[in-house]
Amino acid sequence: MPYQQVSELPQEIRDQLPQHGQNIFLAAFNAAQSDGLSEEGARDVAWNSVRMEYEPGKEGQWQRKDKDTATHNKSITTGGN
Repeated sequence: MPYQQVSELPQEIRDQLPQHGQNIFLAAFNAAQSDGLSEEGARDVAWNSVRMEYEPGKEGQWQRKDKDTATHNKSITTGGN
């Protein structure tokens, strides 16, 4: 079932993730559910989305990854002239 707001996320998730990470989880979970994924599948998608910007830190708290400028500042090129 989609979550309407961050406060509806399971306590375990709210305890582990900072506010921004909770927002990512919520948006990804709801998008996956609206695409027809099961609750378990939507949770997997949501956690994978969180992992793109966060990593587990000490004592189970997730923290934002250091930005790798080589990765984040890549130019996008397309085929053609």
